[in-house]
Formats: sequence, C-alpha cells, structure tokens
Amino acid sequence: MTAAVFFGCAFIAFGPALALYIFTIATEPLRVIFLIAGAFFWLVSLLISSLFWFIVRLITDSKDGPTQKYTLIFGVVLSVFIQELFRFAYYRVLKKASEGLESINPDEKAPSMRLLAYVSGLGFGIISGVFSFVNTLSDSLGPGTVGIHGDSPQFFLHSAFMTLVIILLHVFWGIIFFDGCEKKKWYILFIVLLTHLLVSAQTLLSPHYGINLVLAYIIMTFMGIWAFFVAGGSCRSLKLCLLCQDKDFLLYNQRAR
Repeated sequence: MTAAVFFGCAFIAFGPALALYIFTIATEPLRVIFLIAGAFFWLVSLLISSLFWFIVRLITDSKDGPTQKYTLIFGVVLSVFIQELFRFAYYRVLKKASEGLESINPDEKAPSMRLLAYVSGLGFGIISGVFSFVNTLSDSLGPGTVGIHGDSPQFFLHSAFMTLVIILLHVFWGIIFFDGCEKKKWYILFIVLLTHLLVSAQTLLSPHYGINLVLAYIIMTFMGIWAFFVAGGSCRSLKLCLLCQDKDFLLYNQRAR
C-alpha cells in the first residue's frame, strides 16, 4: 500500500511537469539548457534564503513560541521575495543572451521571450516541487500510519496536489512576469509577487488542507487564463486547437515529422 501511495503521489505531483518537459523541451537542447539554468537560479535563491533563515534562527533560538511563529512567517515572506528577485535576474540574463545571439548571428532568430519565459518557469517549478515534496514523498514509503494521532489521513495526497499547483503556478508566473518586464508594466510584477506570497502563506494554515487547495486552485486557474492570453492565445485559437482545426498547428506538426 505504501508503494501505491508513493507512486500515485509522485505521478500526481510531477506527472504534468514531466509531460511538458518530454513533449515541449526535451527535443530541443537549447531549451534544456535554459530550463537547467532556471532551476539553478531557483537553487541560488533557496541558498540565500537558507542563509538568512539560519541567521534569524540563531538570533531567535532562545525566544518563546510566538516569536518562533513570527520567525516562520518572516522566512516564508523573505523566501518569496528572493525567488522573485532571482526570477527578474534570470530575465535580465536571458534578455542579454538573446540580444547577444542576434548580434553574433543576425540570420538566426533567437528564441522568443515568451518561449524562454515558459521554459524558465518550468525550471523554477520543477526544482521547487522537488525540494518541497521529496522528503514528504520518501516518508510515504513508511513505516507508519498517516492520521493515527488524529491528523488528516489524506496528508500525502493533499501535499501532492499542492506541489502540482506550485509547479504549474511557477510556469504561469514566469510567463506573466516576463511579459510585464518586456512591456515595462511593473504592476504586473507586483501582482505575481502578491499571488506568490498568498499561495505560500496558505501553507501556514495547516492542517486546513482543503481550504489551502481550493484557494490555490482558484489562483492557479486565474493565473493560467492570464498566462494563456499573454502568450498570444485566444478563445478562437483554443477552440480550433481542441477541434483539431488549427491549420497552422497541423502544418507545423506535418513539417516536424
């Protein structure tokens, strides 16, 4: 039973991200490089957040319970700010790299920023999901029984769905964030930061897992729709794609074959 929980939760959390990687990134070496670079930037942000967290814990280690709670809240907020700061730094690196590629070889078109935003967002999301869920996933193999002391028996399942939300949200945040940078609409960056803070703060509401998931999925739906239109999608293109009537899409697939 523990093996079934392990594989089930693993596929729930990482299945969609794995599918996106296989069908949209794995066949293009340059996209793989950009995805790994995005994951590296997130890891650096995690390292800096951990250093600040370590320093704060040293200062407040002898304090009482309420102080420890405020320290945890501070750590969550600080981590989100640093992640978004490194997302902006990665955007600047990609922008410079794109301009450099075009100047070196004008005949070869550099990857669009929309594509780079998607790839970097998926890189951020995958590595974030791995670090946030891998320990919980390993515990699902046992030994022990979830909920034996009155806690929710659906803890692993809720954690898997929350990890899935975080991964997809990073993809949507990346697309929207880069679009805001390209158009110099800085309020969009603030909205991305605010929604990131809101989703992260929900984890502090434990053990109210149901409320966390509902709110997170509402935010994910809103950001996903926004990212779809930012990426150039429309109701007409979505309808044609679902009905397999998009001539440009079908022509592209035939050429790819």
